[in-house]
Amino acid sequence: MFRSLVALLLAGIVLAASPPVPAGAAPAVERAQRRLNHLGCKSGPVDGVMGEWTRSAIIRFQSRHRLSQSGRLTAATTRRLYGDRARRCDVRPVPRHSGTGRRIVISQRQNWVWVVARGGRVVAQSGMIDNPGELGTGWKRVGSYCGRTAKIRHNTSGSLWLDNFTRFAACGIGFHRIPRYMSNGNQIHPDWMVGTNLRQSHGCIRLPKPFSARLWDFGRIGTRVRVVKG
Repeated sequence: MFRSLVALLLAGIVLAASPPVPAGAAPAVERAQRRLNHLGCKSGPVDGVMGEWTRSAIIRFQSRHRLSQSGRLTAATTRRLYGDRARRCDVRPVPRHSGTGRRIVISQRQNWVWVVARGGRVVAQSGMIDNPGELGTGWKRVGSYCGRTAKIRHNTSGSLWLDNFTRFAACGIGFHRIPRYMSNGNQIHPDWMVGTNLRQSHGCIRLPKPFSARLWDFGRIGTRVRVVKG
C-alpha cells in the first residue's frame, strides 16, 4: 500500500513538472505545414510536430517575405502565411542591383542562389547554406585561385566529399554539393536545410545534389558571380 502511494505521488510530480500541450497546438501546426507545402516551402510530413524540418520551411517563408527569420509562427508570419499575398518559397525574383547578363547571383539574406542566362532569364534557382562572415559581397568569377583548380568533380576536405566543386572566390571558396561522408556517402545534413541559417558552412556555398550539378554545367571558367546582401 505504501509503495503504491509513493508511486502515485512520484507520478504526480512527473506530470506536474511536464508542461501541458496547448489545446489545438497540433492542428495549428498541421495547418501551417499544409500551407507551407502548398507554397513550395518544403515543410515535410504533415504530422503536427514543430521540428527542424518545419522550422526550416518557416524560415524559408520568412526570408521570402522579408520577415524576421525566427523559425517560429509569429503573429506577423501567420498573417502573411494565410494572406492572399503569400508568395511561393521556391520561385523568387532575382535581387535588384545584382547586375545584368549571364551570371550567378547569391543572396546572403535569403540564403538563395539564381542561375541567370543571357537576357536575364532564370534557368535554375535553389536555397543554399553559406557563411556571410567568410564570403564578402561584390563581383567574383569562376576560376583558379591561390594555385588551386577551378573545377573539381569530386573535391575532398578531410573525411568529406565536396562534389561538383566550382571555385569562384579566393582561396578555397566555391559552390558544391552538401558534403558527404567518405565512410558511407551520406550527406552531413539533409537537403531541406538549404535556404536557412540552421547550419553554416566554412565559407563555401552548399547546394542540393541536382542544383550543384546544374551549376557545375553552367559555371564555366570566367562565369561572373554576384554576391549581394539582400
